Amino acid sequence: MLYTIIGTDTAHSLEKRKAARPEHVARLQVLRDAGRLIIAGPFPAVDNEDPSEAGFTGSLIVAEFDSLTAAQAWADSDPYLAAGVYAQVQVMPFKQVF
Repeated sequence: MLYTIIGTDTAHSLEKRKAARPEHVARLQVLRDAGRLIIAGPFPAVDNEDPSEAGFTGSLIVAEFDSLTAAQAWADSDPYLAAGVYAQVQVMPFKQVF
């Protein structure tokens, strides 16, 4: 089943985000290589694809997991959470229609 993972950034998280990004992206690549990643990316803090120093307000991941418990465990071990980029992470089942 598909699950959404929505991480909400802490204030002024840009430098922490940059530092933890290689580990964060490596985990996403594992999901992608397994054919389980639908979409992933950050929410720019301003209306621009490159928000520069404005940074990001969070991230969205939609991926396939065996269960809500598995999706939550994966989200809980995200390097962004460990590095203090995310203030909170919400995991929910998702039904793709289109």
